[in-house]
Amino acid sequence: MKKILVLGGTGFVGRHLCQALARLQYGVTVPSRNPSGAPALRSLPGLELVPIDVHDEGALARLLQGHDAVVNLVAILHGSAFDFERAHVALVKKVAGACATAAVPRLVHISALGAGKDAPSMYQRSKAAGEAVIEASPLDWTVLRPSVIFGEGDQFLTLFARLQAVLPVMPLAGADTLFQPVWVGDVAEAIVQCLQRDDTGKRVYEACGPERFSLRQLVQMAGRWSGHARPVIGLPSPVARLQALLMEMAPGPTLMSRDNLDSMKVDNVPSGSLPGLDALGITPHSLSAIAPAYLGTAAGSR
Repeated sequence: MKKILVLGGTGFVGRHLCQALARLQYGVTVPSRNPSGAPALRSLPGLELVPIDVHDEGALARLLQGHDAVVNLVAILHGSAFDFERAHVALVKKVAGACATAAVPRLVHISALGAGKDAPSMYQRSKAAGEAVIEASPLDWTVLRPSVIFGEGDQFLTLFARLQAVLPVMPLAGADTLFQPVWVGDVAEAIVQCLQRDDTGKRVYEACGPERFSLRQLVQMAGRWSGHARPVIGLPSPVARLQALLMEMAPGPTLMSRDNLDSMKVDNVPSGSLPGLDALGITPHSLSAIAPAYLGTAAGSR
């Protein structure tokens, strides 16, 4: 493979993936409604930012001409049922159709751990519906299901660190939900391996880190490593739901939604029935090996 189209390439995972592909001297095309808003990508060798609406199937098929594979990273965390359907299902149908039109057989699709048709949240159910579209297609597909992803520039540990810098205590919904966070560099490497290896077609992989933590523990570590440790107070379910509703209604970007709470009704950990990163030859990095540096405090200094 020589040329890869990366949908969602200007996002958190996309930026890390594009850097990894550029280091390997792939040609990379990143469609974006606002190419000027991605200065970090513009300097990467072999990368082209193209102004296009990815929901325009015809334009997407024309752009796909001459490419060897597509990576789909497009996802949203907040929104209505319509929003989730549009981003996680309708777009996937358009991508599969555009691949067929342009005769591009290879697709690596990033889903989510916990995706399932009977899952508690709209996010998880829409992710499962998107997977079903891909698995029913004639494409040579691979699906990755990552746990929550951390790394420099994330909106996970970094958010909790920033909140603790200004709040005297951390009221926390879903405090006891378990997660197995995965480093963004390992997710990017997993995608690269799926593109390079011949044995990953028609397979689903779970991408998780080596350690399991409750959300309370993760928030506490984010506070400690950033130098702003605060008491963490777990919220009972009715109070948590009210907090999420108020945060949905607040101006600015949504930090928490009721659908997020629904996702946390089940632990975000591997099923044990699907191959993981080790099947791709990847030894995942631990949280403590990565997070302290970008959160502002070296491990062990406090």
